[in-house]
Amino acid sequence: MHGAVIRKTEVYYRCLARTIAPGSPVLADHPRTVNLREVDVLDSLNKWIGHLFAPDNVDGTVRALVGSQTDSSRTKNSREGAKQRLADAQTQVRRLQDAIKAGADPAALVEAINDAQATRAAAQAELDNSPEPAAIGEAEVYAMVDSLGDVGSALKEAKPESLGRLYENLSIDLKYEPHARTVEATSAPRVVSVRVRGRTCTLFTRVLLPEMG
Repeated sequence: MHGAVIRKTEVYYRCLARTIAPGSPVLADHPRTVNLREVDVLDSLNKWIGHLFAPDNVDGTVRALVGSQTDSSRTKNSREGAKQRLADAQTQVRRLQDAIKAGADPAALVEAINDAQATRAAAQAELDNSPEPAAIGEAEVYAMVDSLGDVGSALKEAKPESLGRLYENLSIDLKYEPHARTVEATSAPRVVSVRVRGRTCTLFTRVLLPEMG
């Protein structure tokens, strides 16, 4: 969606069906034009953020962020694949060695042994260079929250530059469902520590928009 000023003062976010790639499955139930008024979203979004980081709720927010941590599916799948290749290669090497002990011609198995050993070495190197990601603890999440500054003041002042910076730091993502008139809001702030390169923790809410007059 892209922003547009309509009626001189109101900001809308618009998505036109004609701008979507032909053949996209999204087109099946996409209205010809989708208009989302910014003011309908900001109030509910800011109330949610304010609730999360209100002094009385920060402890619960930190616990929720810590508990939301999950390993990247790509990293996890890569490591699992490397582990399986390593196990398969080790099994293959043992079988070839057993075949030689049983009387097979070693010269005939040299290429197969070399291939299995090369696969084993590559899989082990991949595992060595992609260690299991460490989880981030509450102390680091509290430090991230402190780095946001006074969230309440930024929301109360409602200055575009302050709000924009806050939304960026919280990695706010919005998904609009025009038929249900709801917006799914996700916050996935990045938490960095000296132990971990960086982890994303995620919070989610669903906002029901007011009926349009």
